[in-house]
Amino acid sequence: MIKERIILGIDPGTIIMGYGVLQILGNRPKLMAMGVLQLDKYEDYYLRLRKIYERVTGLIDEYLPDELAIEAPFFGKNVQSMLKLGRAQGVAMSAALNRDMPIFEYAPLKIKMSITGNGKASKEQVAGMLQRFLHIADEQMLPQLDATDGLAAAVCHYFQTNNPVSEKKYSGWKDFINKNPGKVKKS
Repeated sequence: MIKERIILGIDPGTIIMGYGVLQILGNRPKLMAMGVLQLDKYEDYYLRLRKIYERVTGLIDEYLPDELAIEAPFFGKNVQSMLKLGRAQGVAMSAALNRDMPIFEYAPLKIKMSITGNGKASKEQVAGMLQRFLHIADEQMLPQLDATDGLAAAVCHYFQTNNPVSEKKYSGWKDFINKNPGKVKKS
């Protein structure tokens, strides 16, 4: 029997929140959904936070994810923007906590690095790599890159937790070689 796991990825924001839902069957990832929650139409900041909570709760109820992977706020020069982003992230996390879902937080640099191999990659490069990796049709790609940023958090978490090398702990190369005799040629 093939084991299924579902990861909800969130790119928090108070103007646009991006999300992606990733299904893993066995060890194969597949896109279930991605989208954005457009919040700039709401003048009231607290109403925006409520809408984030409601949307994340709705996604959890619809897709029944096992885990939440969320992008951590980055440290910028604008303290007010950082505070608002942290609140949006906290509200999304509260929705997951309310459903007893484990939360995994990843720095933007870590997410970009895991998807593209470059921590300074552009949003367009991340979207392009995700499209190729998950075989997403052009018509499924959204113009708002916040959607692929949310999906990238889910894929990053998949990479972090499905890496067969990371499942084993090694004290060094010698220990790795000793524990993996069939994988390493000795000269």
